[in-house]
Amino acid sequence: MSRKRMITSLLLALGATTIATPVLAEGHGELLVGNKSAASVWRLGMAGGAKLGEAGTGQGPHEIAVVPGRRSAVVADYGTGDAPGNTLTVLDLDSDASRTISLGENTRPHGMRFLPGGRRLLATTEGSDALVVVDIDAGTVERVIDIGPGKGHMVALSADGAVAYASKVDSGHVVRVDLAAARAARDDTDPRTAVRESPAGAGAEGIDVAPDGTVWVSNREDGTVTVHDPDSLAVLDTLASPGFPIRLVFTPDGRHALVTNARAATLSVFDAATRESVASVSLEPDGVELHETMLGRAALPIGAIADPAGGRVFVAVSGADRIAVIDTASWQVTGYWETGREPDALGIVAP
Repeated sequence: MSRKRMITSLLLALGATTIATPVLAEGHGELLVGNKSAASVWRLGMAGGAKLGEAGTGQGPHEIAVVPGRRSAVVADYGTGDAPGNTLTVLDLDSDASRTISLGENTRPHGMRFLPGGRRLLATTEGSDALVVVDIDAGTVERVIDIGPGKGHMVALSADGAVAYASKVDSGHVVRVDLAAARAARDDTDPRTAVRESPAGAGAEGIDVAPDGTVWVSNREDGTVTVHDPDSLAVLDTLASPGFPIRLVFTPDGRHALVTNARAATLSVFDAATRESVASVSLEPDGVELHETMLGRAALPIGAIADPAGGRVFVAVSGADRIAVIDTASWQVTGYWETGREPDALGIVAP
């Protein structure tokens, strides 16, 4: 008998006439929401947004990486104000228990991606101008790759996991790191021999790799998305995404690029193959009081992620403490789910 049927039978035997929302949500997966100001991660049932659980993190949780094949996730504890964080929080999603991995002198962890195999995590650390490779099971830093100044912020990986790409907010550059070459050169006098760097646009921040291998970067100060050759990093195309484009991700099927525009409170949707604009979705909820954010009192959409099952996209509307749920057939918002204070990072746990 399945777990769901066992729980249902027990409830009926006890005379219950309704089944709790977490049971109804079983089989639909969970949306993880990092609440920056609350130092917490909420688990929301993807059937309808019901809160299933909550776990504490370090201060300023900025990004979430779900461990492949496990009910576990890693949170980057960025820190707040003048108090930089230097830890990752590893969450057990069945018990909401957590453990902490210290990154030592590598502070301000932010963008994260799992390397092939799902045990080692690659993370940017703004405080040390580096990419760190962390063994999640052992809880240790295996390698530190110097990527130079410029505030390396977000990170993406090639399809085979051999090459990492990082965006630099302050310098407006994109960086290419050959991870095998970086491993071989780690004892050399110049550990940056594996690193290539090229201009993207002012405020380069969001970054992801398209199905054709090109590297897309959202440049928040320029209001553009630049498309780069994966080897030379030359700019192949420039797309307009006005209003402070702050995050960029591709849908799991690779058909669309999603760009959150923080100041405009919109989601830009691009066709990944033609690079043409598909839609611009308004993300400012009606009747919700907005609070102060880094852009003033604003909706401030940041993190975005698509349902692997298709049909929906989720965006963290940070200034409204809400998740916008977007239908991908119409590219319209169908509802908002409540979160903790200042949602930002998102992750999805498959059922």
